[in-house]
Amino acid sequence: MALKLLIAAVFLNWLMVTTASLWRANAWTPGGMMAAVGPRDVPIEPSVYAGRAERAAKNMSENLPFFIAVVLAAYAAGRSGPGVDTGALVFVIARVVYWPVYISGIPFLRTGVWAVSIGALAWIGYAAL
Repeated sequence: MALKLLIAAVFLNWLMVTTASLWRANAWTPGGMMAAVGPRDVPIEPSVYAGRAERAAKNMSENLPFFIAVVLAAYAAGRSGPGVDTGALVFVIARVVYWPVYISGIPFLRTGVWAVSIGALAWIGYAAL
């Protein structure tokens, strides 16, 4: 199950990055769509929410390699099982929750959800030992 969740986390990361990019460009407008598909030579200042979406996506991109590493290390060590699967599930759920919480600008909750995802990484690492 952890490998399927790893694929889900990669897809979530792609979705977050793509959404943030389209949000920054206002891609749902004709001018924004042209900016989104163009060379982006002129930087577009993000709205508050687009900026938050970009930072949330960046944070996911920064944490995803650690998730990939601990899951693959667990499988390589032959330690996949309930502990790894549960840790992977907690990580993915926490990252799904993190995204709208960050965009909403809820400060302490954002950090708490992030900490849960980091704890899940440690959980997977421990289960892999």
